[in-house]
Amino acid sequence: MQWEVVIGLETHAQLTTQSKIFSGAPIRFGAEPNTQACPVDLALPGVLPVMNRGAVERAIQFGLAIGATIAPRSIFARKNYFYPDLPKGYQISQYEIPVVQGGTISFIVEKDGKPEMRTVQLTRAHLEEDAGKSLHEDYHGMTGIDLNRAGTPLLEIVTEPDMRSAAEAVAYAKALHALVTWLGVCDGNMQEGSFRCDANVSVRPVGQQEYGTRCEIKNLNSFRFLEEAINYEVRRQVELIEDGGRVVQETRLYDPDRRETRSMRSKEDAQDYRYFPDPDLPPLAISQAWIDRVREAMPELPGAMRERFVADYGLPEYDAAVLTQSKAMAAYFEAVVAAAGREQAKPAANWLMGDVSSTLNREGVDIADAPVGGAQLALLLKRIADGTISNKIAKEVFGAMWEAKSDAADLADQIIESKGLKQISDSGALEKIVDEVLAANEKSVAEFRAGKEKAFNALIGQAMKASRGKANPAQLTELLKQKLGA
Repeated sequence: MQWEVVIGLETHAQLTTQSKIFSGAPIRFGAEPNTQACPVDLALPGVLPVMNRGAVERAIQFGLAIGATIAPRSIFARKNYFYPDLPKGYQISQYEIPVVQGGTISFIVEKDGKPEMRTVQLTRAHLEEDAGKSLHEDYHGMTGIDLNRAGTPLLEIVTEPDMRSAAEAVAYAKALHALVTWLGVCDGNMQEGSFRCDANVSVRPVGQQEYGTRCEIKNLNSFRFLEEAINYEVRRQVELIEDGGRVVQETRLYDPDRRETRSMRSKEDAQDYRYFPDPDLPPLAISQAWIDRVREAMPELPGAMRERFVADYGLPEYDAAVLTQSKAMAAYFEAVVAAAGREQAKPAANWLMGDVSSTLNREGVDIADAPVGGAQLALLLKRIADGTISNKIAKEVFGAMWEAKSDAADLADQIIESKGLKQISDSGALEKIVDEVLAANEKSVAEFRAGKEKAFNALIGQAMKASRGKANPAQLTELLKQKLGA
C-alpha cells in the first residue's frame, strides 16, 4: 500500500521583550535557578497579571509579515493542567480568539532534484506564557524546579496540516525561523529554547480524504532532530498499521541518542484543558492606528526584497528567493553589489550561492561572521571581470582570503600579487605555450583534425596545465582554434 504523510507544525517563538509577558521580571538565559521569577510568576496570592505591550507589538509585526488578519479584539484564556513547573495550575494562553488569524509562509523545497516554491497556510498565532522547567539531573534522585522561564512571552504559530514530507516540514521551519529573526521578534536561538517545534504527524493511504490518527512530537529544538523525528514516526506508524495494529493519539518525545520517538502521555484534546476566559485580563483591543504605527516601523520584508532584487538587479526569481532567506545574506549581497557595481549582481549571487555558502556550511560559520567581507569579495569579482584572474584562480584566491582573516580592503590584490596568480593575457606568451603544446601532443592534434572534438578539450587542458592555470581561457581557446584552423 502507498502511504501519504500529513504534517502540521506548532512552533513556539520566544519574543524578544526585556521582561515577561504578564510581569516585570527580567528574561536572562543561564541565570541561577529561580532568580528571574517575581511574585506574579510564582503565583503568590493576590497578584494580578499585566499585559506586556511589547509582546503584543511583536505579534502584530509577525501577523503583518505573513498577510494575516490582526484581531481587533482577542481574548486570553486559562489552559488548565497540573504539572510541578506550572505554579498557577493553569497557563495563560489564547483559545477561541487569537491575536493573529490565518496568513501564509512560502519557501523553497527540493522536489525530484529541482527547487520548487511551496506555500503553507497558517491557522493562527497566539500569545501565551511559558511554563517553568523541571530539572532531573544532578539532584541526588530528586527533581528540581526552575521558574526562571515561567511567564516568558511566547508566540505559538500553528500551521494547517499542509506538509507532506519531513523535508517540507524542515524547509517551512527554516523559513519561519528566518522570518522571525528577520523581523527581530525572536532571536531564533534553538539551543536556548527560543525557537522550538512540535510536529503533528499522521499517515493515510494515498487517495484517502480522511486524516489518520495523529501523534504529536514535542519540543524539537534543531532542524536535524525535526527531520529525524518525523521520518522515524512515519516509519513507526506505517509499520504499526501494516502489522495489523492501530495508531493511538498521543504525545511523544524524540530521543536523539537512539534516534527514535517514545510515548510520553496520551494526547489531550482542547476539552481536556477546560479553557475559559481569564477573569484577571480584559480583552486585548488593537486599534487600526496601532497596527499602522507598527507597519510603518517594520523593516523591508523578504517578499518585497525578493521582488526588488529581480527588478533592480535582474536576478532570476530563484536566486532572489535564496538570497532573501536570511537578512544577513541579503545584506551581504547588497554590500558586494554596492562595491562591485550592479553589473556584478549575477556573479555576486552565483558566488554567494556557491563558494561562499559551501565554505560557510563547511566551517559552521554564519555569514554575518564571515572573515571575507562584502567589499573584499567585490574586489575579487572585479579582478575576474577585468581579466586579472580566471574563475578557477579566483577560487584559490577566495580560499586564501578566508584563511587570512584580514580586513585589508585590497586583500584580493595582495594575494594575487604575492602568489603570482595574475592571468596570462599577453598574446605572445600564450602563443608560445600553444606552440609547445601542439608540438608535444601530435596525436591529439591528429585526432582533432580527424573529427574528434574531445581532442580539442584535451589540448586546452594541456595548455592550461602548461600555464599553471593562469592562461586567459577565452584567449587561449581562440588562439588554439586559429592554430588548428578550426
